Amino acid sequence: MSKKKKIDTKKDKTVRSINNNIRSSVRKLNPILKGIVGKKVDVAIRDLQFSEKRITKDIRKTISSAVANAENNFQYDIDKLIVKEAYCGKKITMKRFRPRAKGRAAPILKPYSSVTIILSETKKVESHGTKG
Repeated sequence: MSKKKKIDTKKDKTVRSINNNIRSSVRKLNPILKGIVGKKVDVAIRDLQFSEKRITKDIRKTISSAVANAENNFQYDIDKLIVKEAYCGKKITMKRFRPRAKGRAAPILKPYSSVTIILSETKKVESHGTKG
């Protein structure tokens, strides 16, 4: 498997961070990632901070890495960054065996996932709920 590193040449200001070895299944990661898409970065990190899921620590690290990329490599304003996309994909599955009764063995699958976080800078100031 080759590691894909694409650099966005579009004028759309996006920054990405990829965590390739997260020790969790895609099925457990997807609901967490769907919950942070569209939120501001500090709100997303705060929401993950108070989640009871074990895997949110790794997702937080990936978001923080993307924020650091945006700040150091592209000089973006951290306060204007939002989570544009967050998705995960399958990686390897470690196969282990558990001894069972009568000399049998039962397989245990330990899946790994890759998480990609794409941040974008908000263009305009959004005003919600103000009717004039």
